[in-house]
Amino acid sequence: MTNISPLSRGLMLCVVIALASTFVADHYGGPTLLYALLLGMALHFLSDHSACREGIEFTARTILRIGVALLGARITVEQITALGLTPLLLVVATVSLLIIGGGVFARALGLNRELGLLTGGAVAICGASAALALSSVMPKTARSERDLILTVVGATSLSTIAMIVYPLIASALNLDNTTAGIFLGATIHDVAQVVGAGYMLSEQTGETSTIIKLVRVAMLVPVVVIFTLIYRKQTLEANASTWRRYLTLLPTFLLGFIGLVTINSLGWIAQPVTDALTQVSRWCLVAAIAALGLKTSLEKLAEVGWKPVILMSVETFVLLGVVLAVITAAAQF
Repeated sequence: MTNISPLSRGLMLCVVIALASTFVADHYGGPTLLYALLLGMALHFLSDHSACREGIEFTARTILRIGVALLGARITVEQITALGLTPLLLVVATVSLLIIGGGVFARALGLNRELGLLTGGAVAICGASAALALSSVMPKTARSERDLILTVVGATSLSTIAMIVYPLIASALNLDNTTAGIFLGATIHDVAQVVGAGYMLSEQTGETSTIIKLVRVAMLVPVVVIFTLIYRKQTLEANASTWRRYLTLLPTFLLGFIGLVTINSLGWIAQPVTDALTQVSRWCLVAAIAALGLKTSLEKLAEVGWKPVILMSVETFVLLGVVLAVITAAAQF
């Protein structure tokens, strides 16, 4: 065992949890991803062990991204266009509302505006990933690192809670698979939790929620550009190299997802290959959710203080309320 690398130990731990979760789900019923999350949370203490930490991080980030990218092999452009223009407009509106509203909410609570913009962007776009990207172009102050940590911990914790609660809300409201997917994809902060929540309900819900969530992820590029223009003292020249640099902010898994959707839409992926990629994607996602559970510490959320928690909770409830209002109104037409 001494020859096993730390990365392998953490990866194997996540795989074992994934296997256990699948066994329980197959033999006793229930959602595999929820079991993986809860079993991971029960073993959270292992994430602090140096022998496992590297592998858990690798699974939660790299394996997750591989799993999300491979989902594109089962989705076509026709499925995306069938969702209509409303979800796209909803994403743009909620991102704008939460970032602007975040600054206002923060000042009302006596917090600095930058924290509000940062948390608003994290809640609106893609959680911790958005927080890291936005923080990189915001002014560096004595509180910058603290604000980033608060945002990452808060977004991850609230997103994990949403992964468990929001599918219950969708079921209680009797939302159909497509509408439930739009609801989950438009409201949950992090990609992993969106995928987990969607596939807890059904495959169609999972596919729809993933599409909507990746539209939100794509909003990261224009938002970072706007933040840069606001905070840079000198004017940026809109030359090719500048825009290429911003395009690199697009996550690789998003580009992989788009590529596979395009290829699949052209009919270039045979059904056996699609089935195989679907299975690989499923195992990647179950292992990634297990890693997410291992990393989740609700205790850390309590350590950040009540004002930032209230700020991010308000932003989360505003997002939830707006999306539910739009879905309810759309259902009446």
